[in-house]
Amino acid sequence: MLSMGVGLFPTEPTAAMCSYVRLCEDLGYDNVWFGDSQNIWRESSTVMGAAAVGTERIIFGTGVTNAVTRHPSLLASTWATLGEFTGGRVALGIGTGDSSLRTMGLKPLKLAELERAIADLRALFRGEKVAEPTSGAEYHLNYLSAAMDIPIYIAASAPKILQMSGRIADGVIVLVGTAPHFIEAALQTIERGAAESNRSLEDLHIVLWTPTAIAEDSTEARDLVRAHVSRVAIRPLPAKVDPALERAIDRIRDQYNYYEHMNPEAAHADLVPDELVDLFALAGTRDECAQRIKEIESLGVDQVSIVPFVRPGQSREGTIRAFAEIVGGRPR
Repeated sequence: MLSMGVGLFPTEPTAAMCSYVRLCEDLGYDNVWFGDSQNIWRESSTVMGAAAVGTERIIFGTGVTNAVTRHPSLLASTWATLGEFTGGRVALGIGTGDSSLRTMGLKPLKLAELERAIADLRALFRGEKVAEPTSGAEYHLNYLSAAMDIPIYIAASAPKILQMSGRIADGVIVLVGTAPHFIEAALQTIERGAAESNRSLEDLHIVLWTPTAIAEDSTEARDLVRAHVSRVAIRPLPAKVDPALERAIDRIRDQYNYYEHMNPEAAHADLVPDELVDLFALAGTRDECAQRIKEIESLGVDQVSIVPFVRPGQSREGTIRAFAEIVGGRPR
């Protein structure tokens, strides 16, 4: 029973983002995940609040936020407020930090720091006090009248964070590509982590995050996702890449520009060969994408969340509709 999600980077005005969310709800998508990178996209919390107005079913999440630019006190208040407004239709997606930090020369959190932040968030959602790491002072959400259930998803691609996610997260946003051997390796690593807390994969919601372009021309579809593929490929991964492709990845890593993060026309996109696209994206004709979805569905992920890519100025509506049509004929 594969569910549908969509990752939306706020590259367009808020009204356009709200329109995409309404479309996704109408088409049966389960989750909408908003990118959070304050220097290159519009403010995610503002967009989510606006987009939630008038919706009834779809779940709002971040894909993903961090606990550096967003102090845990701010994260807790944002999500408690959004959860209250939507009747609990929220999923807090968090990671160590990426473009939101690197565009300012800041480094991502260490895993232990992320784990501490998540523990603090859960305590705050329960209405408890936590200690601020720098000052040592205690703080809490003063307006909570009862504990709130805010599921926390961790974005993960490297083995250590995949395993940690299995141990502590409610869900995992898996960014390892679409090739079966990468997905299988990621799930095995998550499962090892889950076992450390006496859980199994069935206790977590697994979201496969994939750059997506569906077009009549396979070459055009591949070109659209190369920029996002470059970001996936330069991360540590749970399985090996062919040595010949490693050299291409090294070139991408050397030239990656975080201010062009996920931009289809980024200069570093030209460095991505087709072989990497086929490993790390859902890109091609409808038939090609349907075949890849069939392969993914058999692996045991709970949701495929697409990140639709189009040329600047074009609408993402076509890709959102096409994916819904591909998945819509399957049992859910």
